[in-house]
Order: sequence, then C-alpha cells, then structure tokens
Amino acid sequence: MSRRMRQWALRRHPRVHSLTLTQNRIYILPTRAGLWYLVTALIILLLGINYENNLVYGASFLLLSLFVLSILHTYGNLAGLTITALTARPCLVGEQAEFELLLRAGSRRDYEAIQLSWADQAPVSCDLIGDSERRVRLYAEAPERGWWRPGVLLIETLYPLGLLRAWTWLETDLRALAWPRPLTGDSLPGSGGIDGRGEVLQGRGSDDFVGLEAYQRGMSPRHIAWKQLAAGQGLHAKQFGDHADEQLWLDWTLWPELDVESRLSRLCYWALKLSRERLEYGLRLPGREIAPGRGSRHRHDVLRALALFGKETQNR
Repeated sequence: MSRRMRQWALRRHPRVHSLTLTQNRIYILPTRAGLWYLVTALIILLLGINYENNLVYGASFLLLSLFVLSILHTYGNLAGLTITALTARPCLVGEQAEFELLLRAGSRRDYEAIQLSWADQAPVSCDLIGDSERRVRLYAEAPERGWWRPGVLLIETLYPLGLLRAWTWLETDLRALAWPRPLTGDSLPGSGGIDGRGEVLQGRGSDDFVGLEAYQRGMSPRHIAWKQLAAGQGLHAKQFGDHADEQLWLDWTLWPELDVESRLSRLCYWALKLSRERLEYGLRLPGREIAPGRGSRHRHDVLRALALFGKETQNR
C-alpha cells in the first residue's frame, strides 16, 4: 500500500530543484500509537455515555481535543518548509555519495524533529529553531558507475506527540557520478619504472646522486667514493639517477585479458595511485584521449572519462 501510494503521489508531481511544502504536498495520518489513542478516547466516551458521568465526558473530550490540536501542529511542522537541492559529490562504486540539501524555514516559524532520508536509507533528523535555513547532508551508496540518482526523498515528522505522521515524497534533480571500483594491479605495463607500490625505480644516469654500490671492475674512476674509502669503509662507487622524462600513459590496451569493467577498474586504480604519487600521466580509451597532466582537476577528468565510458550522457 505504501509503495503504491508513493508511486501515485510522485506521478502527480515532476522532478524539481526546489520545493515549498503546501497542503497539496503534505500527507498526514495517525501513527499506530495515535490509533490506540483514538480507540482509548472512544472507549472512555462510550463509558461516559453508558454511566452518564460528566467527568468521564470531560476526559474523553479533552483527549479528542488534544488529538485535533496535534493534527494542526504536526501539519504545521512541515507547512511552509522549502527544500532546495544543492550539490552531489562523486564517489567510487560501492561507497557512499554525499548529497547536500538546503532547508529554509517559512516566515516566523520553527521546525522541530524533521527527518529526511532516501529510500531504504537511515534518516537524518534536524531542527530549525531560531535559524532561517540549514544545510543537511544525506548519503546513499552508489550502485554502479556513471551518473545515478539516489531515488525518492522522504521528508516526515511525528512532532509534537507522535500521534500523527506528516510526510511528503520528493524527487530532486540531484545526480552523482560514480567512478569504477578500483581493481588492484601488481604493476603498470610499459611504464619502465613504476612498481607495484607505485614507486619510481631509479636507473643509471648522471644527474642526481642516488646512493652507493660495490665497486666493480670497469666502472669509471670518477664514480669512486673516495671519502668512504679513506674512512676504511671499502671500495664503493657512487650511483646516479636521471630525471625520468617519460610520460606515463594509462592505456586501454594494457590489460587485454580483462573484460570491460575490469579494465576500467584497473585503470581507475592506477589513476588514483599515480595521482597520490603526484606523477604526470595521461589516459587513452577507444575514441578518447586525455593528455598527460597532474593535479586534482586532471584526476577528476580522468575518473570522469572512466565512469562514463560506454554510457550515454544522462541529461535528465
């Protein structure tokens, strides 16, 4: 029944960016406690009628009046509230994406114990007492890569006595980008110097001093570590390394044994690792190439390309 009612309500209203709750969007019904409260009040009323006792009459009318007042207060705890969709932050598949909403109070009103939640997610409770607006962050797990929507937003309240429940459903225009789930890779083929830990491997060169190694016949005398030899530490040669000018490429063809999703996950793993190492890298996908670069903006462009590979752009 609840699912059918929700579908019926959502068919009446399109997806929106901002909405102010009015009487045509707020639904209100007694809770289980409220139903038992009504039953109790009616039983007391029947006892008053049966025994013609004015005191029992007064008690039953007091209970029923309190119930009617609760209807007004529970409805008023949502009426006039404005909900605006702000931002959605990207995440990896299987992780929680963050969605930010802005709640703005109606004129001269306080709102208490308002609960917001996406479908099948834990609710977040908030108050607007003395504040005209408040930002609320909700989270939902990304089911697959690409653009996705968190579903229907439920806004409800049981304030003040829990006898009634006022609620509404809202479809926002928020959508989040889910990057592929990283798949660990032991090495980056063709990198010529990136190992499984993401470290640059040094080779022989002539620019920067790297360390010492045992001297072998045929090595240049200019590389002999004379200070160590004079200190009685034996004959060693200095080892130098060059700055690697090679540009790293994350190429679609590097792992031909993997399927499409696994390749994207492996490329995502290395994009994150190279970004953490602050190395310059580029991306090659069928029909798409991103030139080598570094930094958060470059990382975002690479991950976005991986997330949307093979998927049509979702404009709605």
